[in-house]
Amino acid sequence: MDVQAYLDRVGFKGVARPDLATLRALHRGHSLNISYENMDVQLGRPTTPDPAAAFNKLVHGRRGGWCYEMNGVLGAVLDDIGFKVTRLAGGVMRAVRGDDAVGNHLVLKVVLDGEPWIADVGFGDGSRDPFPLRQGPILSDGYLYGLEKIDADWWRLTNHPAGGAPNFDFTEQPADPARLAAKCQELQTSPTSIFVMTAVAQRHMGEEIRLLRGRAFRRLTPGGRTDSLIDTAPDFVALLKREFELDLPEAAGIWDRVCERHQDLFPPDPV
Repeated sequence: MDVQAYLDRVGFKGVARPDLATLRALHRGHSLNISYENMDVQLGRPTTPDPAAAFNKLVHGRRGGWCYEMNGVLGAVLDDIGFKVTRLAGGVMRAVRGDDAVGNHLVLKVVLDGEPWIADVGFGDGSRDPFPLRQGPILSDGYLYGLEKIDADWWRLTNHPAGGAPNFDFTEQPADPARLAAKCQELQTSPTSIFVMTAVAQRHMGEEIRLLRGRAFRRLTPGGRTDSLIDTAPDFVALLKREFELDLPEAAGIWDRVCERHQDLFPPDPV
């Protein structure tokens, strides 16, 4: 894995060492330079949890990805630098879906000087910064998150109030790679998966978090938000490039399906 190419991709300057300053810089650089997105799922292109494949896509192809790819690549780079990294199986909305959700999110635990930290660049609109594994509020550039121990085994990360998915749970036990692979396959093939049902992109940039779901585009800041609807396939392609740095002219081919599914997921309010 060409670690220098990754460092260049996320704008890291200096010497990468297995210390907190490097972890913070890489985490923030990744969050601000690589979009979270599921366009390969929408385009019918299979993805895997293999970090080598994701590295080529995110770094050399200058694309984004979802949690298995985003945290997969970050975890592999941290390993190479010399960090002590453990992959954890998270469960987005486990509070509602139960343990069947476990494995639908990949989380990284990084131990520094005996203290565990959570690194997660794959939650889309999650924290731009790593955070220590201890209960309390997490403030990242004006966005407020929270971490609590909900029982003897499980932790819960609560998203900021205007966020997408409200929370995810995780334990400190190493993830079963087979479970992650099975969930990765399920999320890109099941007709009930949100990643199959609609196009998603999220990007941290400046004070904003930019969010796309179907035809709906939102600019979110700690002080408020602005919403708009995309009207045409050319506008969809242009927005992906302008707002998320995703150069995907082939996305015009999924526009009709995006519109159809948007109508199903977000029907207009009754008059």
